Amino acid sequence: MAQRPVDPAEAFFELGRIKLGETDLSGVLTRVSELAQRTIPGAEEVSVTLMRQEGAHTAAFSGEMALRLDELQYEYDQGPCLDAARESIVVSVPNMSVEERWPRWAPRAVLAGVGSSLSIGLPIRESVLGALNIYGDTPAAFDDDALTLAQTFAGYASIALANAHLYDSTVTLAAQMQSAMQSRAVIEQAKGIIMGERRCTADEAFAILAKVSQDSNRKLRDVAATLVERAARPASPRRDRGVSGHLP
Repeated sequence: MAQRPVDPAEAFFELGRIKLGETDLSGVLTRVSELAQRTIPGAEEVSVTLMRQEGAHTAAFSGEMALRLDELQYEYDQGPCLDAARESIVVSVPNMSVEERWPRWAPRAVLAGVGSSLSIGLPIRESVLGALNIYGDTPAAFDDDALTLAQTFAGYASIALANAHLYDSTVTLAAQMQSAMQSRAVIEQAKGIIMGERRCTADEAFAILAKVSQDSNRKLRDVAATLVERAARPASPRRDRGVSGHLP
């Protein structure tokens, strides 16, 4: 059963009210592809390409045909979605059967049932480029009104994706900083234990931890955490052997 079309104003409102704390970048990408398919007249299938330093990949898609055609572009290193993403431009293919710009890819698109397509660049962040790819099953599936609507939709989508990417990056950075602070704290605790038992300096205590880490091929934080954990256990006459009894 086909989903009902979405009024453009409703789609733009939907993109603008995405709550980033309730979803992630993947969720936003999926919503963008779903809304585009239901909002833009002539859209049979839709996908979103993201390009990072390591290469391009399809981050969301409404159907297997869109995914397959995107992946062929990455394999051949040619096609409208790559051009649109790299140059942040609109690439229109009114009739795929006579398209000559991508001689390896276009015939495969025709065989897959694509008659026309639109790819619109999405400048998400400086380090991330993207494209909204819209596939039609007939030639000339997208008239001027559809093209204008697709460009407007892409503008709203770019803002939503940029915000989601920034939020995702900020959350990741915060988690990394929290982990780093916790690691620093446990290392300082372990140094304090060694300094108390060895009557040594902070630098000497760190050197002891570093040597154990290297000799045991374990992370410094893990060695420190083990020492702190063992030091917190009730001491017994047989176990109370100073640092050598604590360090693994």
